[in-house]
Amino acid sequence: MPQNTSLTYLPKHETTLLFSRDRTALLIIDPVNDFLSEGGAAWDLTMHTVKMNNVVENIKLAVEGAREKGIPVFWGPMAYTEEDYANEQLQRRSGINRLMFERKMFLAGSWGADFHPELQPKEGDIVLLPHKTSDVFSTDLPGYLQNKGITHLVIAGMTANLCCESTGRHAMESGYDVTYLSNAIGAASIPEYEASIHLNYPLIGNAVMKVESFLAAIGTSSENGIEVYEGDTVRGSDNGEIGTVEKVVKANEETEGYLQLSEGLIFKTAVYIPLDAVLKRSEKDVFINFPKLLIPTMPWSEPPLKKDWKEKQGPPAAEVKKLYGSYSPSSE
Repeated sequence: MPQNTSLTYLPKHETTLLFSRDRTALLIIDPVNDFLSEGGAAWDLTMHTVKMNNVVENIKLAVEGAREKGIPVFWGPMAYTEEDYANEQLQRRSGINRLMFERKMFLAGSWGADFHPELQPKEGDIVLLPHKTSDVFSTDLPGYLQNKGITHLVIAGMTANLCCESTGRHAMESGYDVTYLSNAIGAASIPEYEASIHLNYPLIGNAVMKVESFLAAIGTSSENGIEVYEGDTVRGSDNGEIGTVEKVVKANEETEGYLQLSEGLIFKTAVYIPLDAVLKRSEKDVFINFPKLLIPTMPWSEPPLKKDWKEKQGPPAAEVKKLYGSYSPSSE
């Protein structure tokens, strides 16, 4: 049976829980006046979450910290010209395009489309070509990531449920490890922000964390290895605190490696989390790539047996004679 060879997880051979300096990039999406400054074309919509999260200061903290630690910074702005609307009819493409058109947002060369005065690119940063709607991954971003050998993309900026979410989703589908910086992201409303941070990001990406946790987790590809210790705090991909590691069990003849979290206020019985699910470390916190909110839906009430692990992987492609029983994909 033919396989889709483009499907992969790019950091699969990496052996650290830190954000490696040589494989991580910070992407700041739409840090412009129309979103972040009083008088901007969308300020009446975005000001509540921008103020609530102190977005400008937290983006600034992330950018300065990334530069200091050798993490490349990418800027992903938007800009529209007469040709986009008169020739390409982008105002008819989607609801968000209509909103931007009617409010005269991100007009090329205008104050509104320019970078916020406290969030200015510097020499060594990369300013990407402007995106047209909500996906920065549709610009020249992939080429830069590939050329630099990036495997981890960390996202901040505007807005939570549109450009940040679309870009992260596209990056994840392309194999990148995606992290969202929750206190450096805003939206047009608090419900939109909350839905993205608590429901969508934890399943699209591998971690939602604050800027401070991200900066504390930057290291080199040779540091630490994949290590978790008793007493570590386990957090979900939604940044929810799941519990404290009571025991770390390495793989043996019967089980895969796992963390044992004992029963407590949250769980009535012990929880056994596969070591394979641990992907990030920031000081004493370790992050698994699954949200706390959905832990009760997982079969983690017992240690992960090797025979069950094998069954979860499914059959080898060569043994699948007919993919869907009655029908086959068009490529076959």
